[in-house]
Amino acid sequence: MTTPRERARAQTMADILRIGRDHLGTHGAAALSLRAVARDLGVVSSAVYRYVSSRDELLTLLVVDAYDELGDAVDRAVDAVPPAEHRERFLTLGRAVRQWAITEPARYGLLFGSPVPGYAAPAERTTAPGIRVVLALARILDAAYAAGVLHDSPDIPHPDELAEPLGRIRTEFSIAAPDYILARGIWAWPSLFGAVSFEVFGQYGPDTFPDRAVLFEHHLALLARTVGFRPTHR
Repeated sequence: MTTPRERARAQTMADILRIGRDHLGTHGAAALSLRAVARDLGVVSSAVYRYVSSRDELLTLLVVDAYDELGDAVDRAVDAVPPAEHRERFLTLGRAVRQWAITEPARYGLLFGSPVPGYAAPAERTTAPGIRVVLALARILDAAYAAGVLHDSPDIPHPDELAEPLGRIRTEFSIAAPDYILARGIWAWPSLFGAVSFEVFGQYGPDTFPDRAVLFEHHLALLARTVGFRPTHR
């Protein structure tokens, strides 16, 4: 059972994160300031340092918070699709990433946009939440391969030099699918986020594709086909 002091501290931390998220959207990550957070929190700046030691610490908290929220959104969406519907789970993962990104563009930009000058995310705190989505994608492909719904042979062989790192990934995360399936999943990862980033960061221009959702669905279908899902027919 938590004490009143612990509850008060948890609430203050939640308020700091909330204000930090607001400032990301208003001022951008590079301009994030503990002094400004303290002002909006209604306390002197020295009081905030009892909870967050530096701007970099606040950025790390915001990075982890964003990764976790993205991961939770993806997990909820994918878990709502029956396990046997492997292709639909793959498509649902992609749609969930896009929906979160266009809903939270500033936080998406913190994770996948330009690096914040002078800040390096600590791997020991950000790697685990940061790989949640790609692991979910890999597990979807692993289950689809086990169910026999992916193409059995690769169209393009992967280089022999990839065998060792792919083997390490397979062992670390208990993935049974062969190298060529895992390599396809690793290709799909930046391809998916590249398509999302082009939309979120306005790389298509304002008028080229009026219906971005239609374009994204086309990209998803191409991704699904390339990683090995057989096309569905209406």
